[in-house]
Amino acid sequence: MTHAPNSLAARDIAYLVHPYTNLRVHEKQGPLVITKGKGVWVEDDDGKQYIEGLAGLWCAALGFDNKRLVEAARRQMEIMPYSHQFAHRSTTPVIELGEKLLAMAPASLSKVWFVNSGSEAIDTAIKLIWYYNNAKDRPEKKKIISRKRAYHGITLAAGHLTALEYARKGFDLPMADRFLNVTAPTFYREGQAGETEEQFTDRLAKELEDLILEHGPETVAAYVAEPVQGAGGVIVPPDSYFPKIIPVLKKYDVLFVADEVICGFCRTGQMFGSQTYGIEPDLMTVAKQLSSAYLPIAGLLMSDEFYQVLADRSAELGNIGMGYTYGGHPVSAAVALETLKIYEEEDTLGHVQSVAPHFMKRLKAMEQHPLVGEARGVGLIGAVELVKDKATREQFPASAKASVTAVNACLPHGLILRGLPFDAIGICPPLIIDEAEIDQLFDRLWSGLDDAMDKLQAA
Repeated sequence: MTHAPNSLAARDIAYLVHPYTNLRVHEKQGPLVITKGKGVWVEDDDGKQYIEGLAGLWCAALGFDNKRLVEAARRQMEIMPYSHQFAHRSTTPVIELGEKLLAMAPASLSKVWFVNSGSEAIDTAIKLIWYYNNAKDRPEKKKIISRKRAYHGITLAAGHLTALEYARKGFDLPMADRFLNVTAPTFYREGQAGETEEQFTDRLAKELEDLILEHGPETVAAYVAEPVQGAGGVIVPPDSYFPKIIPVLKKYDVLFVADEVICGFCRTGQMFGSQTYGIEPDLMTVAKQLSSAYLPIAGLLMSDEFYQVLADRSAELGNIGMGYTYGGHPVSAAVALETLKIYEEEDTLGHVQSVAPHFMKRLKAMEQHPLVGEARGVGLIGAVELVKDKATREQFPASAKASVTAVNACLPHGLILRGLPFDAIGICPPLIIDEAEIDQLFDRLWSGLDDAMDKLQAA
């Protein structure tokens, strides 16, 4: 094995800092260097192969060697590598992508603004929601509600909606009183003794309404939620959760922003998580699987009513004063358009629906492992939550870094997963995974947990 001199120096001195724990997970040998991939598999610079059990970062839906996406990028680079979206300009791939995306999206949405990342899409949503309420002469209606354990991005504005300690600690966040939090819909952790799921969701709906009334409906602008909370631990809401939340939002004229950055494009067993849970959002963010992560691109979709308020206000002011140099980049748009064509032509959604029952069967069987308190998921996304005591649901001490310890123990078995807050391990393989590979994934996870067990139980 050889390295370029600079790579060798970096490998000798570098270590991988886990973003949720600051644990140096490869302190002795440096970072895990991935050099190539094929299908759901990736290979490191020692030639070791791994199942990429989190599709990179919840995003490489079509795996790691899709030739159609490579060719789409090459073709567009040759035709026209760049043009911007300012001053009434556009490009053919952006127009075609917008039309195709909106045809797939929930019926409540009619316009899309392309940006570069999920965080940027959330930042854009925040700014436009404030602009929208100013245009409607509601200058006090600016507060935005997200949920505890939410992840909505890591930029300054999006970081205010991300209610996870690692995204706030050391960054002076939160620093504004416009951002509020309500309880995450995790019945396993937040359900009270003797409480049914139905009573639990009643309580969470009341909590939301009480918060709106406490601050005043005239001050609360929007509620932002992932259909399934991904990086916060893959929190799958009870079936009755959104049907009880949505009427509260409508009652007080609070916009619903569906963050589909992880859930979008077949992941939950429907094209969008909003469709899985019967949500008709006012705004919706997409990214990640929009291009199968082959190039950066994201989007903010919005209802026609919302858009028309922006359009009318910008006509009064002469323009709308925001945009991004690379937003709607034609090469990224061409790759995203080809991705959506592949989903359609190869019936990716049908494939997900066909293998998801086997995925869920193997996932739920993980609850038989001594370390697993709960295994939860929907479609092809899931998590196992590690506990020290299954009967009491006692967690391991923070010093044990349980999820990262377990994820590290999976690496020798050829499996890459992601340790999440609250001792959860995220599982989100490429959508092209087959049943045999699903079996390999969960067999390797079981072996990794076996290897981690002695160390964790001694903690």
